[in-house]
Amino acid sequence: MKKPLILLTNDDGITAPGLRSLIAFMKEIGEVVVVAPDSPQSGMGHAITIDNTLYSKRVIIDKEKGAPIEYSCSGTPADCVKLGLQEILDRRPDIVVSGINHGSNASINVIYSGTMSAAIEAGIEGIPAIGFSLCDYGWNADFSKCKEFVQKIVIQALNYGIPKGTVLNVNIPKAAEQIPKGIKVCRQAKANWKEKFDKRISPTGKEYYWLTGKFELLDKGEDTDQFALSQGYVSVVPTQFDLTAHHTIQTINNWNLNE
Repeated sequence: MKKPLILLTNDDGITAPGLRSLIAFMKEIGEVVVVAPDSPQSGMGHAITIDNTLYSKRVIIDKEKGAPIEYSCSGTPADCVKLGLQEILDRRPDIVVSGINHGSNASINVIYSGTMSAAIEAGIEGIPAIGFSLCDYGWNADFSKCKEFVQKIVIQALNYGIPKGTVLNVNIPKAAEQIPKGIKVCRQAKANWKEKFDKRISPTGKEYYWLTGKFELLDKGEDTDQFALSQGYVSVVPTQFDLTAHHTIQTINNWNLNE
C-alpha cells in the first residue's frame, strides 16, 4: 500500500526540537516532506508575506538514511503551507501536521498561533490538518511522551478523515514523571491575556516596549481544553475557521439596518 504523504511545518523554526521530534514520529507513518520557517515565527497568527520577497531553499539537517525532504522558507507558517502545496509538492498531501509547538496553544492562544494558522491554511484548501503543541516553552522540552498520542491522532485522522471546515487543535500537558492519562475531545476554554507593556529606555535614549501579561482563565467548565490539560489529559479541540457568529445573525437583523 502506498504510504500517505504528510506535509510538516511549524512556527518555531525548522531546527526546533519539537519539529525534529514530529518528523521522527511521522516517518513511521508515511512519506514526509517538511516546509518550515527559517527562523522563529511564534505569534504570527495567519500572517502571509505580500510586500516582501519570499525565499525557499532545500536544506539538509538530518543526514541519516531515510531523512525527509526539507525546505526552509523565509515566510510565515501560512506561507510555508501555501508554498508547499503550490510549488514544492508534486501531489496533494494526505494530511498536514504542524508543530510540535513549544508551548500551549489551548484556549485563546489559538488566535495568535502560527502553529494553528498553518493547520488552518491547509484546512481552507480542504486538506485534513492538525496542530500539535506541548505545554512546555523550554527549548529542551521532553517530547518523547508525545509520540504515542501524536501518532494515534494522526493515524485516526487518516483513517476516518476530519470533518470539512475544521482542523484539530491538540495540546499535550507538560511532560512529567507520568505520561498523559489519555485523550479528551473538548471545547475551547474561555480565557484571555491581561496584558501590559514594560516600557524601557534604550542606551540611545529611545523608548521601547516589551509585551508582558498574565493568562486569566474565565471558564470553570469541566469540558474544556484547559480543564483536560490540568487533569493530565491531551486535549483535542475541533476548530472551525468560519468565523461567522451564526447565532447572532437574527439579532443583528433586528436592528432594522435598511430602514
